[in-house]
Amino acid sequence: MFGYVGYDLPNLFVKDAVLYKACYCGLCRGIGASCGQTARTGLSYDVTFLAVLLHNIKGEDIVIEERGCFGHTVRKKPMAKVDPLFEELGAFNTVLCYYKLADDVKDEGKGRAKQLVFRKGFRRAKQKYPALVALVEQYISEQNEAETSDMVCPDSAAEPTAKLMERTSDYFLGEKATEHTRALFYGLGKWIYLIDALDDCDEDAKAGTFNPFLGAYGASGRADLLEKNGEDVRFLFDTLFYSIREHLAHIPFPFNRDLSDNVILRGLPIETERVMRGEPRRKMKTV
Repeated sequence: MFGYVGYDLPNLFVKDAVLYKACYCGLCRGIGASCGQTARTGLSYDVTFLAVLLHNIKGEDIVIEERGCFGHTVRKKPMAKVDPLFEELGAFNTVLCYYKLADDVKDEGKGRAKQLVFRKGFRRAKQKYPALVALVEQYISEQNEAETSDMVCPDSAAEPTAKLMERTSDYFLGEKATEHTRALFYGLGKWIYLIDALDDCDEDAKAGTFNPFLGAYGASGRADLLEKNGEDVRFLFDTLFYSIREHLAHIPFPFNRDLSDNVILRGLPIETERVMRGEPRRKMKTV
């Protein structure tokens, strides 16, 4: 579920590159503050972008300061100052990592040692943010139910992740939540699930584990799926992008929207095309 949300570097303004990198560091520090230092190893691009998006919609300014850390002890670099939102998103990141590894243990029998690394952080998150953890646990239950249903298709299998993001946006935005923010986060959640499933087609086919694209179309792998049903898959993503663009346009941003537009309108389609072509995952430079 992690690592697909990213920016389009050639069209990214320098100011936004600085902001994104600072938020990456701010979230890392937020994880340490809420869940302990070992949990920082689960830092993700996806939740970093949530930090950017939520701060902007809420109208909460991100304060950037020059700091050092254990990874940058000699030379200081711009880092976002940790605020309550960064801390709680750090807990959200940790809980998602914990359950992602639990899913790996269940499906593939591996990842137990990694999961133990996040256990203490998970307990701290559950103690400090029980309502937030309850949202994730509800999602886990709904996802398990969706993936064991007799009527599984990519769209229905992605519904629990989409609903998690929708509920999470309401949780963090509070009175700033609108029908457009809900729909935007719902679409982002659905995209994350679908792009991960499409990217994992070959691996899941080899391991014999659940994949909604393989199950729905009876494909033997990604190449077979796209050769026979490529138009259907592309239509699914195109309609999703249309909905995301429409709702994004109706959301006011108290600051500027350059970084959010770059990631959502350019970064997500680029990543989708990368997966459709079967290319290795691109590496985003954040430090």
